Amino acid sequence: MARLGWGGSVTTAVGVAAGVGAAQLGFAYGLGVIDWAPVEPAATGTAWYASLAWATWIAAVSTIAGAVCAQRLGERGRDGDTATGGPLRRVTLAVAGAVGALITVLLVAVPARVATVPDTFTPQSLAAGYAAVGVLVGLLTAIWALHSRAAATNVIATVGWIWLLVMVSVTDGVVAGRGLTTAQLGIWQISTDSAGFWVRDYVYWPGVLLTAGSALLIGVLAARRTARVAEWRLGAAVSGAAGPLLVAVAYFVAVPRLAAVTPAQVSAHFVAPYAVVVGAAGSVLVAALAERAERRAAARQAVVPRQRTGDWDDGAFDEDLASAGEPIDVAGAAGTATTTATRPDGAGPVDARAGADPAAVGSQPDATGSSTAGTGRARSPRRSRATTPARNAKPEPTTPTAEPPLAPPTTLPADPPNAIPPATPKSRPTR
Repeated sequence: MARLGWGGSVTTAVGVAAGVGAAQLGFAYGLGVIDWAPVEPAATGTAWYASLAWATWIAAVSTIAGAVCAQRLGERGRDGDTATGGPLRRVTLAVAGAVGALITVLLVAVPARVATVPDTFTPQSLAAGYAAVGVLVGLLTAIWALHSRAAATNVIATVGWIWLLVMVSVTDGVVAGRGLTTAQLGIWQISTDSAGFWVRDYVYWPGVLLTAGSALLIGVLAARRTARVAEWRLGAAVSGAAGPLLVAVAYFVAVPRLAAVTPAQVSAHFVAPYAVVVGAAGSVLVAALAERAERRAAARQAVVPRQRTGDWDDGAFDEDLASAGEPIDVAGAAGTATTTATRPDGAGPVDARAGADPAAVGSQPDATGSSTAGTGRARSPRRSRATTPARNAKPEPTTPTAEPPLAPPTTLPADPPNAIPPATPKSRPTR
């Protein structure tokens, strides 16, 4: 599907906001959540304030739903998790969502004409005013949700959780025989008759745990994916307050005076601000853990283990030979190799040069005790550390020097008794 342009995105935002607002209000009227004219006169005040809170919250949620849905359809086919589009586009989509959500003002004002509230001559105008405030709150929150994907996810998850609580609360009331009664926004009171569930007669602690726990869980899950990216981590850290903030604002606007409400509504008003703090704490915790994991990964990448190479270290090998008592010298100037060995009787060194007369040199015992005589080969020279030329070093100019005279040949002792005599080639008989 092709991405929507400016005109298509604006039209989508208006249509989705209007449809979501009408659907939620119809659902609330059908379940008895919003009741402007309750059957029991004693429940008039409770139903009135609860209906105002629901009307404000539904108008705000409808605005956000229209703007976010238009943005997501416009981003279809693009990669990445960040919200795209410039600030002008985001503001335009938020305004379009607010325009579509204005239908909630009409759908709230018309049924509210039957309400009978003390000290209120035009209840429909007052109810419409609360719905308009909800649209304004939704406009500001929609700009935030369009900028931060984690905030939009938090709002959507919170809306789904609240309507799930509504279904559970209404079902519990029908099963208990109370019929369709007004449900509190964002809270489910399991049993208001038990005195053990109340703290000082105005705090319902099961509802506190349920609301705070859901805000914490939604804040953690909604910010988990976005917090992994460093550029979006700040928005993810504060996204946990987006959904609970709408509930807190709806309660604050609808009931400025807590003296006129029941203890159940006082508990709901008391829990709403703390749910905002708990939800924000959950998202901040996720962002902090993501940053800590990123630092550990960077520290592990910075420590690179030293790799072992297969290069041969000539210097170490020469040091081992030198420590074994075998002096080795290589003359590189004249191109001749000189090998110095030690006599077995300790009489002195024996000097042999490559290319000299084998008869003049005689036989020399090797390292294994055997002798080499008349073979015409000199022992292969070994490199020493002192004479090994440095790598990448430039050769120094040398001056020709006179070759020292050869030492007179010396008489070597006879071979030891256990020496193996040289093999004599057999002569083939002539015919």
